[in-house]
Amino acid sequence: MNESIARVASAKIKIFSRLSVFFKPYKLRMLMAFVALVIAAASSLSLPLVIRNIVDQGFFVNQQAVIDRYFLILLAIVVVMSLFSALRYYLVMWLGERIVADIRSTLYQHVLAMDPVFYEETPSGEVLSRLTTDTTLVQSVVGAGLSVTLRSLFLLMGSLFMLTLTSPELTGLIVVIVPLVIFPIIFFGRKVRYLSKINQDSIAQSSAIAGETLNAIHLVQAYVLETYHSGRFNDSVATAFSTARRRLKARALLSAFALFIVFSAIMAVIWIGARFVMAGQLTVGELSQFLMYAIIVASNTASLTEVWGDVQRAAGAMERILQLLNQLPTLSRVEHPIVINPRTIDRIQFDQVYFSYPSRSEQYALDVFSLTIEPGETVALVGPSGAGKSTVFQLLLRFYDPQHGSIRLGGTNITEADIDQLRRSIGIVPQDTVIFAADVMENIRMGKLDASDDEIKAAAKAAAADEFISHLPEGYNTFLGERGIRLSGGQRQRIAIARAILKNPPILLLDEATSALDAESEKWVQAAMEQVMKNRTTLVIAHRLATVLNADRIVVMDKGRIVANGTHQALLAQGGLYARLAALQFGDIHL
Repeated sequence: MNESIARVASAKIKIFSRLSVFFKPYKLRMLMAFVALVIAAASSLSLPLVIRNIVDQGFFVNQQAVIDRYFLILLAIVVVMSLFSALRYYLVMWLGERIVADIRSTLYQHVLAMDPVFYEETPSGEVLSRLTTDTTLVQSVVGAGLSVTLRSLFLLMGSLFMLTLTSPELTGLIVVIVPLVIFPIIFFGRKVRYLSKINQDSIAQSSAIAGETLNAIHLVQAYVLETYHSGRFNDSVATAFSTARRRLKARALLSAFALFIVFSAIMAVIWIGARFVMAGQLTVGELSQFLMYAIIVASNTASLTEVWGDVQRAAGAMERILQLLNQLPTLSRVEHPIVINPRTIDRIQFDQVYFSYPSRSEQYALDVFSLTIEPGETVALVGPSGAGKSTVFQLLLRFYDPQHGSIRLGGTNITEADIDQLRRSIGIVPQDTVIFAADVMENIRMGKLDASDDEIKAAAKAAAADEFISHLPEGYNTFLGERGIRLSGGQRQRIAIARAILKNPPILLLDEATSALDAESEKWVQAAMEQVMKNRTTLVIAHRLATVLNADRIVVMDKGRIVANGTHQALLAQGGLYARLAALQFGDIHL
């Protein structure tokens, strides 16, 4: 039994010891809270002493002056107790709020630093649940729970000490009762913690389902899937409720048992104490003092049992948070990275690259892939879906590292370079445009956070976006809604192009940047992009061959390999896959 208790205590200490790093910056506040706690607890513990003197020296000897003096002392003690209790509460709750805010910030920064492998395996709803629900549970312990625990522990230990001084015989009875309360707390506490973790996992699953569905609400409604997804969500919520019910039952049993034992002990103390008074072993005042300390012990023991249940829930939540914090990015970072100048145009080299995604490790996305792109050259990647075109972009941005081979920028292996500087050197216009829930100005400013309003407007004009932006209700200050829901697909893509133009990187990655534009907009954007691509190394993923006819080189890919390489006319003359793709799209391979 003792070993079991020790293991449980050790597990709790290990979990919550990780919180200590968050407390360190606030040592002065902690000291102030401790001083306020000691003064408030000492004031509370002195009240029964004054009550005893009022009873023994005032009531029983009929001394009104003595009664008046002790009531003034009692009032002064209550004032001190009230002031320092309020100060203790404020300081401890401030610490709780501050520390949980720091945990949330640390957790958010951590998940932002995780690489795409993490997001392949972890639903975004799960991450959001740990950022919000789990940290809120930890806050309940670090804030109010910590305040109650510290106060209750001080009052409990102080009361037990004063009880011993008052009547060692009666105190022995209470000491016998304490283990009867502690052992059930440990037993039920382990169960509550286990159920709390399952409960939080169920809530996180509900969040993941809701997030996934709401992000695809148009598709859900278009396919009339509301009832289906409501059923999935309801099943997940029902599971969470069932687990919560079991947890609440365990906590209720724990509280009932603790209250029964504690207050039964008080009744026993009163009965035995009355016999001591009748026998002359205690005065009425001493019995009153003892009873008040016994009540303090009982009430604070009950408080600790309640808080212990919250600690179990928070321990389950903290486990989930630590699981996330313990996950590290799979991309290695060198201790002294080579500096890449984000303004310099350099040669890009893929040398014998083999790569497979972690979720599809048995299948190569790139297979013996070698490609050299000269500074200022525009190279188009074409081929059927699954050929590996987007993987080239993913590896160049170092979202993944190849299993074999190397990728060099200006002769530097990108695995030895500073990853932030590498990505600052590259601008990307993805096919699936990301629009943030902000106004037009701030969305374009994501390309260069310190850009002026004039720079942003110039980038928008270069991307043929200024015309439609000026017709929005509030122009550049128009709020675009979550994921840019207020814009058409073509408008969202022009915002993304403006963002890349504003960044002004030496390397540009275009994933079919004009795929969502109408014919007129595409004409304007193509002209703008031709200006932007000058003196810039550009890689273009092309699904529509008409967009890359003027590329310096067209690289044809199939199943992760390069199967042909050359200009449009040269590739047509060679026949093969490119000629077949051209025939399908143009109907006349002699274009």
